[in-house]
Amino acid sequence: MKILVTCPPMLGMIESFAPIFSKYGVEVTAPTVVQTLSVDELKRIVPLHEGWIIGDDPATREVFATGKAGRLKAAVKWGIGVDNVDFAACKELGIPITNTPNMFGGEVADIALGYVIALARETFQIDDGVRQGQWPKPRGVSLAGKTVALVGFGDIGKNTAKRLLACGMRVVAYDPVAPDSDELPSVQRSVWPNRIEEADFVVITCALTVSSRHMVNADVLSKMKNGVRVVNVGRGPVIDEPALEAALVSGKVYSAALDVFEVEPLPPDSYLRTHPRCIFGSHNASNTRDAVERTSEIAISKLMGYLGVD
Repeated sequence: MKILVTCPPMLGMIESFAPIFSKYGVEVTAPTVVQTLSVDELKRIVPLHEGWIIGDDPATREVFATGKAGRLKAAVKWGIGVDNVDFAACKELGIPITNTPNMFGGEVADIALGYVIALARETFQIDDGVRQGQWPKPRGVSLAGKTVALVGFGDIGKNTAKRLLACGMRVVAYDPVAPDSDELPSVQRSVWPNRIEEADFVVITCALTVSSRHMVNADVLSKMKNGVRVVNVGRGPVIDEPALEAALVSGKVYSAALDVFEVEPLPPDSYLRTHPRCIFGSHNASNTRDAVERTSEIAISKLMGYLGVD
């Protein structure tokens, strides 16, 4: 039995999971993946495997149908985001599939807080200046007393809120589904984009859905406070990137920290690369050894269960 793994964080530690795969008696295919494989690449390789641990690849109906015509029997989406996976197609095709929810809320929240601090104190500009032989001292802003519009109040959002509150910040959370949290009674709730004009920081942690796509757009950005700082550790298409670029040019958005983008990797000709007050991640907020180990072990276990291997 052969298993395909296309999730970059798991691939980066694939040798660590060799004993587990060996215990189950399965062979693993571990291709080189920068961020995702293409549909054409997936159509060639997925049908050769009984199981697939999916990253952020375009896991479309076409890919699953091709896989079903071959050897594919089951799949697991590594991590929590499922916007790239056609679950309806899997159901129709009879391919069991699930994801691994609530795996790295703390890890992504750590990165979100790190970005908030970096934007507040402009540590990235200091680093760049010192590397160039300068000694810059930009005047930042304090976190205490500032307001954060927190978009998404699931596992990642709640973990982020804990960290922001610990810094003395006021948190207004937006999420049409998540309930209030008894352990975070000071978090205020609102309906997007009400009260967005109060925010000194906007921190995005939500999943990508039909309703969240481009929810940060030109109209919403125009309502924000001049000089707002934006952090995105959710999904790239939650932000309309051309609208964000225009807001950065005008100064409406003072700075932005982006771990995710509409197109990944970020295209070389993206304007964002040229803006002096943008800092970037590589869709890597969940990638710690601890998180990858526990998420991958659960993904393997779920997949083996579907395949009837014990």
